[in-house]
Amino acid sequence: MAMGLQLTPKAVAKVKEILTQQTPTPLGLRVAVVGGGCSGFSYQMNFENQTNGVDKTYEFEGLKVFVDQASLMYLGGTKIDFIESLEGSGFKFENPNVKTTCGCGSSFSV
Repeated sequence: MAMGLQLTPKAVAKVKEILTQQTPTPLGLRVAVVGGGCSGFSYQMNFENQTNGVDKTYEFEGLKVFVDQASLMYLGGTKIDFIESLEGSGFKFENPNVKTTCGCGSSFSV
């Protein structure tokens, strides 16, 4: 099993598009797992202006993605995609570590 985090080219393109609209332009994207949500954990994506030195840094086509050490253990092998459909658009997490998810699709348990 791949232990890294993956972003599809579509997700990278969307994040880069949003990044260029921010002032000042952030350093990169932070992906984290936080406690909460109906199933115990939920995903969080924020723009980051600084890294703390202990983050794992991934780079996708020039886009820097930061993950803190605690989130890293829940995100191993996760693929993030950007989906556009009639129901709406958004980032979709495909996480092999997840045992159960809730109906809203944005929280999970391991």
